[in-house]
Amino acid sequence: MRAVVCHHHELTVAELPDPVPGQEQLVLEVQRCGICGSDLHSRLHADDLADVLAEIGYPDYMRVDDAVVLGHEIYGVVAEHGPGTRRKLAVGTPVVTLPLVRHGGEVHAVGLSAKAPGGYAERVVVQEALTLAVPNGLAPDLAALTEPMAVAWHAVNRGRPRRGDVAVVLGCGPVGLAVISVLKSRGIRTIVASDLSPLRRQLAVKCGADLVVDPREASPFDNGDRRHFTTMQGPITAAMDAVDGLSRLPVPWWHTWRLLDKAGITAPKAPVVFECVGVPGMLERVLADTPLHSKVVVVGVCMGTDQWRPAMAINKEIDLRFVVGYTPLEFRDTLHALAEGHLDASPLLTGRVGLAGVSAAFAELADPQGHAKVLIDPRLPGQAISAPE
Repeated sequence: MRAVVCHHHELTVAELPDPVPGQEQLVLEVQRCGICGSDLHSRLHADDLADVLAEIGYPDYMRVDDAVVLGHEIYGVVAEHGPGTRRKLAVGTPVVTLPLVRHGGEVHAVGLSAKAPGGYAERVVVQEALTLAVPNGLAPDLAALTEPMAVAWHAVNRGRPRRGDVAVVLGCGPVGLAVISVLKSRGIRTIVASDLSPLRRQLAVKCGADLVVDPREASPFDNGDRRHFTTMQGPITAAMDAVDGLSRLPVPWWHTWRLLDKAGITAPKAPVVFECVGVPGMLERVLADTPLHSKVVVVGVCMGTDQWRPAMAINKEIDLRFVVGYTPLEFRDTLHALAEGHLDASPLLTGRVGLAGVSAAFAELADPQGHAKVLIDPRLPGQAISAPE
């Protein structure tokens, strides 16, 4: 079969043996595979990522010396059943899959390890239990977005924004756009998006942003919501005013305050911020600029070492959360939200390309004025990026 192999930072099309499914595995004929930001990072920074993951117990992440078939955002049709499969998915069934496979007692990341070749290929091995039939005739281009949209689904779940909250999305690359789309599907009242690129700000509007900002011209945190405290004087003064007012009641003020606490009335209003840029210095900038009591969800992957001031986060009582991946249930729920029309991911799609055009597509995706999300269709000829279906 034909596949794109990453080796020493280079992407080349190669002829490889057809994959053979192991116990409880399937072979899929790949019809779409998304190019993910993780693929771009892994091509250039594989050893750095591998060192981090080895420290936390996964020693088989790809390294620069490895020859790896990338690709974990996979849509395809079932082509072959391996031994021990339950065969609930018939040959020809359109499916998506969580990108994990078992080899013996080990679990490997599909498309990010030499031990688990990915979807930049005509065929790929996947785990039957983690493979889901695509419902409601969902179009291939949209079904292929299940995996990246599940990442956003998980990030929003971790942020737990309420409908009346202000959500601020910093960075409108594919991850930020996916987060905006999920926030929109949840009915969040105000979504503010910030990006340097005019093209990406336009895409943010299409995904559901209510306000878009060029951070060189305005702060994404200056959205007119006066309930947010921007200086320490705000909550301190509010607390003193509250005690003064409650002290006039015929009961001790702390009894009333305790009741208001239980009702959630005393909780400070603050935005939920999704940091989707992932470059050194960004987290420090967010902590310095965001209102007090903000919840900051770090979704972007910063590949360099970074510095930020804990004292800033402490004095502003910032709730800082980091996210990666998703659960199997979140993956399933994302697929069905797409298929049922509750989640619209179509604005993310900007192009499709064949295997021969993958290397050029990587270069295009490095340009913020270029494409947002490009899908690989192994059946497409030539190197040019075409419009999505």
